[in-house]
Amino acid sequence: MSDATCHIGVLYLELFIPQSQSLKDKRHVVKSLKDKARQKFNVSAAEIGSLDKWQMSIFAFAMAGNDKRHIDRSLQAIVGFIESNYPVHISSQKMEFV
Repeated sequence: MSDATCHIGVLYLELFIPQSQSLKDKRHVVKSLKDKARQKFNVSAAEIGSLDKWQMSIFAFAMAGNDKRHIDRSLQAIVGFIESNYPVHISSQKMEFV
């Protein structure tokens, strides 16, 4: 097992949800986004910040594997997926590898 390599990539996104008028509206978008990202990209996803704000959300997506380039491409694909499928604006993003 000494030759095994594991990379963990984490993508942080701060989202602005302009159409949300209540926490219920926000939860609808957040749940859909989490479920579809998990299914499509096989990542772990969690809302980690701005939990009580109607139009803001901070997400973390994490993926583990032996190919760092694959993880990087997959996490970047999540950004494109969100931008083209959800009525949100990405205020900031950060990716890191552990």
